[in-house]
Amino acid sequence: MTTPLPTERTAVVTGAGSPRGIGRATCDRLARDGWAVAVLDVDGDAAKRAAADNADAHSVPTLGIAVDISDEGAVDVAVATVESALPPIVGLANVAGVSSPIDFLDVTAAEWDRVFNVNMRGTFFVTRRVVPAMIAAGVGRIVSVSSISAQRGGGTYSKVPYSASKAAVIGFTRALAREMGPHHITVNCVAPGPIDTEIMGGTLTEERKAAMSADIPLGRVGTVDDVAALLTFLMGEDAGYITAATYDVNGGLQIS
Repeated sequence: MTTPLPTERTAVVTGAGSPRGIGRATCDRLARDGWAVAVLDVDGDAAKRAAADNADAHSVPTLGIAVDISDEGAVDVAVATVESALPPIVGLANVAGVSSPIDFLDVTAAEWDRVFNVNMRGTFFVTRRVVPAMIAAGVGRIVSVSSISAQRGGGTYSKVPYSASKAAVIGFTRALAREMGPHHITVNCVAPGPIDTEIMGGTLTEERKAAMSADIPLGRVGTVDDVAALLTFLMGEDAGYITAATYDVNGGLQIS
């Protein structure tokens, strides 16, 4: 039998400050479903605005916090603040990420570390910090954003460092799911294809959308809500028997 989620519960969402981002759309859906929401973003002002908007729209407790998730100490302080101000943390959406469209022979060690520090190391720091609260609650939902780039070897916008870091997220998800199963904590990830967000190098022009859509069976690039809907489902009551899974959200661009 699926362990029910507590009525009063908090979801932590990283990288959720950008008005056009997957994280922001996910926060909105979670708040609509009754979750208290903690918005973590390197842009503290954006995080606070997102939290205030969710509180106004859905009348749920929210908190917006500035944090660089690649800094373990900063993550510890941020999550401690959430734990002291909001209901127990039961959900986590690891959405924060950075892109890297640099050709491999031009990739420096600093660039490699910049990408991995956010996309994988940051995911590790935040997840490691919130898991004890989920174990204490007796249930939890963790979902992370990987990428079609991890499956196809790039080919959309970002290249080797990004693809490698997002492939690491898939391995992280599967291994963590094994360990967390006995605690009734599910761990999944989603692998979006081209989505119209800032991580694609800025707002997509209509010409660029058309070029990207040429090989997509559904004939369009994705929206943040296409991804946020799945993230929210995987964090919900009905997803209690889904774990260690990677879900494609790419309009059929990657058929495997």
